[in-house]
Amino acid sequence: MSNRYQKRSRISDKKYREIVRYFCEDLTATQIANLTGLNRKTINEVLTYIRSCIVRYCDATSPLSGEIEIDESYFGPRRVRGVRGRGAGKKIIVFGLLKRGDKVYTQIVKNASRDVLKQIIQERITGDSTVYSDGWKAYDGLVDWGYKQHFRVNHGKNEFVSHANPRNHINGIENFWGVAKVRLAKLRGLRHDRFYLHLKECEFRYNMRHNDMYTELLKILRKERQD
Repeated sequence: MSNRYQKRSRISDKKYREIVRYFCEDLTATQIANLTGLNRKTINEVLTYIRSCIVRYCDATSPLSGEIEIDESYFGPRRVRGVRGRGAGKKIIVFGLLKRGDKVYTQIVKNASRDVLKQIIQERITGDSTVYSDGWKAYDGLVDWGYKQHFRVNHGKNEFVSHANPRNHINGIENFWGVAKVRLAKLRGLRHDRFYLHLKECEFRYNMRHNDMYTELLKILRKERQD
């Protein structure tokens, strides 16, 4: 038997939609297994496939335009005593872009250097955009790269919203980091090679907050099945 949502799956369409609905309701794999009567291994395989489709969907989205907040964040264990620097220790570095009132995009990076972040910024943000960032030196020269405007807040001086320009802040992307970290912290013992799947799930859930996530995800899975 094959269904409309995943190749070589022996789960019926009805049962598969049930799994997708429970996933959208943010139930755990154990809860979904108990409710569907399927074993935990089967549920884990389906959820991994769903998250893989979400990764491909998120990575294929169009570049952002308008008012864009950019920031990098660090996920993982607490810093090791005596080890200093951005992303010190075994932390995973994630770069994020957020269009105000709309979507977020995240990507794991090897470091937060100018060259690494510049490439992502130029690929993911259109030139007619206004960009907001903190004072990290990697963001120097954004206007020279062709962007309309670039505003900064100096976190080093305890500045989080500019008094001169109340729109000058990166509170949106920082709020997303907070939500993502709380969510991922619940997944104790999360394997390093599964981190990106769950990170992009956080991104997807945020971007679908104003949509019917269940309906949209079924469309994505059907399209993936046909490709």
